Amino acid sequence: MQRISLEQRDDWKTQAENLGFNFHTIDDAPYWDESACYRFSLEQIENDIEDPSEEIENLCFEVVQRAINSEEILTKLAIPTDFWDYIRASWFNQEKNLYGRLDFSYDGQSPAKLLEYNADTPTSLYESSVFQWLWLEQAMELDLIPKGCDQYNSIHEQLVEAFQNMHRNKDIDGKLHLAACQDTPEDEGTVRYLEECATQAGLDTRFLFMEEIGVDANGHFTDLDDMGIRTLFKLYPWEWIMTDDFGKAVPQSGVTFIEPAWKSILSNKGLLPLLWEMFEGHPNLLPSYFANDPSAANLEGDYVKKPLFSREGSNIEMIRQGEQPLKVAGPYGEEGHVVQALHPLPVFEGNHTVIGSWLVASKPCGMGIREDNSPITKDSSRFLPHVIY
Repeated sequence: MQRISLEQRDDWKTQAENLGFNFHTIDDAPYWDESACYRFSLEQIENDIEDPSEEIENLCFEVVQRAINSEEILTKLAIPTDFWDYIRASWFNQEKNLYGRLDFSYDGQSPAKLLEYNADTPTSLYESSVFQWLWLEQAMELDLIPKGCDQYNSIHEQLVEAFQNMHRNKDIDGKLHLAACQDTPEDEGTVRYLEECATQAGLDTRFLFMEEIGVDANGHFTDLDDMGIRTLFKLYPWEWIMTDDFGKAVPQSGVTFIEPAWKSILSNKGLLPLLWEMFEGHPNLLPSYFANDPSAANLEGDYVKKPLFSREGSNIEMIRQGEQPLKVAGPYGEEGHVVQALHPLPVFEGNHTVIGSWLVASKPCGMGIREDNSPITKDSSRFLPHVIY
């Protein structure tokens, strides 16, 4: 694993904007950054990223199976009691999941360590799937990288296939509605890309904003044309749904959701201590505990404190011996916390680097890399492409 400085394509911004990748720059700072790329060997990808991702996904299924049958665990996860039966039903009915992203600390030598699982509403999808593949092809044509380079990336093909399978198996029946929140360019871009994948799979789709979804007199969800919503992809966290007015109608709405409600267990940072409790010592896991659990006293040395529902680094606190705690502001924390042994991100030329391993229909299929000047990855952290050679 190496960080390699490169020339940039002269017209990459124009290409990005023409393709609808409008969030390539955030607050006048680069989000997409092709002034460097990360190089991997095929063995590193297959043995250290792909295989552990598949194994951890299977361990996560064991966690869900345990959690849905335990009121104690559901309480620890701060999941409202009104949704317990609904989550159980989504699991027992085998409601299909579409995608997720495991975030790892990996230096190219030691085993990758799971930091968290973005299982419900992960972004950075379009740039991982399409735009870095376009960069790969053009960078070889321009001799910016050697001919014959490859990339760990079949995300787009796997998304289209997953939608086709959902349609074929009647997991999606009729029109597929897809929704994001208003005034969130990255979220909207992610959902519109997923709509494109669904369209390529032969589905009849309709995009709308979450704020535009209505509820009729019978408790069914409707779009702006008063058409009933039967299947909804929502880039909107389950923990928000469970606590807002919109969510009160969900259990009786008859809507099939993507991601399904059982994914709320995996998107919760409480997954980390549950994994450690069940599979302590696994080479890809870090010691983790619920913060109010007496067993948290077993955690020695530096650690990270994370809210159960934190997103994009918000309210993360890094505690290192002999140093001031490093904190990121945000709105989370009242729901409770977990603590996790600190496994620092590798640093390449002053950049703290995190690996995002993508799964589609629970199959590992690609990777995105983020880096930051700070040890905590945030929504503004830069995205860099990668190559295999």
